[in-house]
Amino acid sequence: MKSRLTTLCYIERDNQYLMLHRISKKNDVNKDKWIGVGGQFEEGESPEDCLLREVLEETGLTLTAYRFRGIITFVCEDYPTEYMCLYTSDAFEGTLRESDEGKLEWVDKSDVRNLNLWDGDLLFLELLRQEIPFFSLKLCYRKDGSWYSGVLNGKQLELFDICGEDGTPTGHVKERSMVHRDGDLHRTVHIWVVRQGTDGSLDVLLQKRSREKDAYPGCYDVSSAGHVQAGDDFVHSAVRELQEELGITAKEEELRFIGFHEGYVENNFWGQPFKDWEISAVYLYDKPVKEACLKIQESEVESVIFMDYEKVLAGIQKGTLVSCVYPKEFLMIKEAMEPGFCAEGVWVKEIIDPV
Repeated sequence: MKSRLTTLCYIERDNQYLMLHRISKKNDVNKDKWIGVGGQFEEGESPEDCLLREVLEETGLTLTAYRFRGIITFVCEDYPTEYMCLYTSDAFEGTLRESDEGKLEWVDKSDVRNLNLWDGDLLFLELLRQEIPFFSLKLCYRKDGSWYSGVLNGKQLELFDICGEDGTPTGHVKERSMVHRDGDLHRTVHIWVVRQGTDGSLDVLLQKRSREKDAYPGCYDVSSAGHVQAGDDFVHSAVRELQEELGITAKEEELRFIGFHEGYVENNFWGQPFKDWEISAVYLYDKPVKEACLKIQESEVESVIFMDYEKVLAGIQKGTLVSCVYPKEFLMIKEAMEPGFCAEGVWVKEIIDPV
């Protein structure tokens, strides 16, 4: 299949975008979606030639000023790769007319995210909002329309499945920073590395988060934790996080599931608001572990230490331990060590008051 070259323009007026609701054509790949205006290059056209022609044809407007903002590479199963030149414009002449592509409507920029958009469009609209300099963004979709990969200026992005209140993915996917900006419910895994003494005492391994982390830098945290990437599952993610953060090679069956923890917290880091609403699958790992043999991921973890469970619990409850551990989740560990414990149906909810 031959690649396609296209343009797309978001025309601005009074803090609004001119949006096109693609409802007219039956076999339109963008059927029922809201997008900007634009279309495919004709032979011999430059990006600007295509931009001006497509805007005029679809809207009746003649652009008198515009900015080239980025290149978007769309990859989708069973479709040719598309290279899209992305523009914005805030100056135009003429009278808006009906489009044979769909319905044109001026929409407040703050309301655009509530429209039926492609998931990846939300990301490049956010880059436009932030006035990010010229960028290259690659968006990869499955043939069912689900977004599974994004690369910004050569850097792989973290994408999360957005979940309903029962923890089931809704089918929508968002980039990490936008999830924490908006406070969307998403999935994570928490793995507590524990060891039990012959006297019945219990030690837990705490990691101290890197001081460069985007949230809770320098705080004590779960032994190993991480986000479930879009399309992945809990236990596979847990095995991966143990390996990446601590160098522990574990089998899925060696992780003991002890329940789900749903937590919500608001904070502010590096001058940015942070809303974290997550449903975590919580696991215990009790195979022999020596601190000196661990291979910690320095970009994520500053150090690790085994500490007595009761001392850690007291530090969390009294606020004397600088940590980001949810108190009710930490209690799940002790409960899971009791004889006859069953994880079925365990779902602990916990809201931490905003700081």
